[in-house]
Amino acid sequence: MKTIKKRSVAVSSLLASAALFSQSASAQLSTPPATPGEMEAIYTASIESRTQEILKPLGLADAMKSNKVHDIIIAQYRVMRSRDEVINTKLEAVGKDITYANRASQLESESKPLHDYFLAQLAKVLTPEDIEKIKDKMTYNKVKITCDAYNAIVPGLTESDKAKIAELLKAAREKAIDGGSASEKSDIFQEYKDQINAYLNAHGHDVAKAYKDWEAKQALAKAAGTSGPANTNAMQ
Repeated sequence: MKTIKKRSVAVSSLLASAALFSQSASAQLSTPPATPGEMEAIYTASIESRTQEILKPLGLADAMKSNKVHDIIIAQYRVMRSRDEVINTKLEAVGKDITYANRASQLESESKPLHDYFLAQLAKVLTPEDIEKIKDKMTYNKVKITCDAYNAIVPGLTESDKAKIAELLKAAREKAIDGGSASEKSDIFQEYKDQINAYLNAHGHDVAKAYKDWEAKQALAKAAGTSGPANTNAMQ
């Protein structure tokens, strides 16, 4: 009986030691939360990378002009982050989730002066064509990608239909350059794609049927080892 009790105590002691060791090892292996300084460094690197990608298609040979545009874009990203912090703090104060649906009205009103100032600063050093390129890069080329998708998927589009699609997508881009994240920019574009679909349906097209027909063709093409040219998600 004493032997059994001794074994039981020994096992309990061993399990306790193992638990303490596991907790200690876990504490040593876990990564401590980033400091505010580290978070700021990560953000700075992120917007620097984005800005360099935006500058590429401009091909600015004038270093002074390139640096000026660089600084304008960096400043815009920073001021939009500050705007987002204000909006999100207000939403959290009234117990609302941080979603585009809840942010939309404040986002539009808070963004207008920032939007106008940003474009005015760019206009001082760039051509309208170069500013178009910046808008496209800041919105992941969604205008072209989505236009291409509609042209490929919806049969029988007229020149008037195509012009309306381009018009609404450029309006989406104008609003989406103020979006606080990639997902928010997508949400903004979705609002305008819904308008496009409604317009096309009212002008003799059946967008839902066109999409289903295209997906069926894509499935057949995939089975045959080929693939279609359009990204169907771009028009959903």
